[in-house]
Amino acid sequence: MGRVLVELFYDVVSPYSWLGFEVLCRYQHIWNIDLRFRPAFLGGIMQSTGNKPPAMLPKRAEYLLKDIKRMAKYYQVPVTLSEDVFQRILGNSSLGAMRFITAADMTQPKYLEPLSREFWLRFWSQHEDISQVESILAVAEKAGLSSELTQKLLEMISSPAVKNRLKETTEEAVKYGLGCLPLWHMLTGNLISFLALIV
Repeated sequence: MGRVLVELFYDVVSPYSWLGFEVLCRYQHIWNIDLRFRPAFLGGIMQSTGNKPPAMLPKRAEYLLKDIKRMAKYYQVPVTLSEDVFQRILGNSSLGAMRFITAADMTQPKYLEPLSREFWLRFWSQHEDISQVESILAVAEKAGLSSELTQKLLEMISSPAVKNRLKETTEEAVKYGLGCLPLWHMLTGNLISFLALIV
C-alpha cells in the first residue's frame, strides 16, 4: 500500500484537537503518512448537528476533565485545565482565530502548524484569550509571522473567500456524520480507508 493522506479537521478551542494534532505531527514520518491540516469551526459543527457542549452535560463534563488530564499526561501535551475551563470555552469564540488560520492556509500554509500550536498554547496552557485582535497578533508574532503578513491575514478574515472556505470545510466535517472535533480522515488514492473521532 502506498502513502496514506491523513486530513485532520480541527479547532483550536478543542483540547482533543490539540492532542490529535500533536500525535499526528509527532509520528507522521514514522507512520509514513502525508498530513493535511483542515481548519474547521467547532461552533458551526455543534450548531449543525445539535450537539451540546460538555458544560451543558454535567456527567460528560466530569468525565472529559479526567480524560483530558490523562491523555495530556500520556501524550505529553501541555494541556492544563483551569477551574473555569468550561466558562472560558463558552466565553471565547474561536471563529476569528479559525478564520485567521484559514487565511494562512489559503496563502501561507507553511505557518499552519506553528500558528495552530501557538493558539492552543495560549488558550490551553496559558489560559489566555484567543478571540480578540490583540490576542491574534500576539499568537502570530510567537508563530514567527511578519507584521506585514499578519496584517494581510487580518484583513482577509472578513473576506467572503475566507468565510466561505471555513464554512465549506466545517460542512465537509459535518457530512461525515460526527458532532465533535478532531476528525481524522484517512485516504488512499480516492478511497476513504479509515474514519475516526477522538472523544
